[in-house]
Amino acid sequence: MVDDGSSDGTAALVEAQSDGRIHLLTQVNSGAAAARNHGIEASQGALITFLDADDLWTPEKLADQVAALAANSQVSVVYSWTDYIDVDGQPLYPGGRVKHQGDVYAALFQQNFIENGSNLMVRRSAIEQVGVFDPDLASVHDWELWLRLAEAGEFALVPKAQILYRVMPGSISSNLSRQEHNLRRVVEAAMARSPQRLAPHRRSSLTNLYQYLTFRSLSLGQTRRQYLQSLRYLLLVWFHGPQILWQRSRLMAITLAKIALGLLLSPVVLRERWALH
Repeated sequence: MVDDGSSDGTAALVEAQSDGRIHLLTQVNSGAAAARNHGIEASQGALITFLDADDLWTPEKLADQVAALAANSQVSVVYSWTDYIDVDGQPLYPGGRVKHQGDVYAALFQQNFIENGSNLMVRRSAIEQVGVFDPDLASVHDWELWLRLAEAGEFALVPKAQILYRVMPGSISSNLSRQEHNLRRVVEAAMARSPQRLAPHRRSSLTNLYQYLTFRSLSLGQTRRQYLQSLRYLLLVWFHGPQILWQRSRLMAITLAKIALGLLLSPVVLRERWALH
């Protein structure tokens, strides 16, 4: 376990445990990527997996993923499906139920179907081949590493929802301007490494990227500025993937209506109206 400079008594709680399998590593707050790299460096096993402090695994997650790797020596990574929970651990909604296996590089470039950093299990030899997390990325460093792993080796799937991802207000992914910057960095870095393999999928990747940011910003939207940000993301969805206008016309119409309503009724607008009176 890596304590990344927490101030909530985590270290004392862990040190009070008598389970000799738990080892506490402490560091000055350096970010999630550096914490995960610290854990990788200190680990000794042939298989590595990650669990963020807010997330949960189902009891069989580890055993099922170990078995999936043992069943196929050609596979270097295994992942499961994700469901989402609130701060109290209550179910919110299911994640994606994709079934990509084998060479998943193009599919993963188009959309991060792994969904979070608490999911996959990877052979140590694969990480030694491609390298660790990029500490310069304050977010989406997990997707960046997953892409390098997918470029180099095959993935397997355990078709069960085994990761419970906790949606927290004020999380790293709530800083959408930073999120957008880092997502674009990941896309362009992958393109630079594999231009021929990924060029046909770049527009799809950017379409999905901005669709994610649109929906994420709407879930956070409370002010006029936030709804304007949602509108910008939606326009970029249409720019990179104009076909979505007729392929998902109903969803696009509903999304635009929500943004328009938010702009009309956002707190900034209401305050301006009251000021006129």
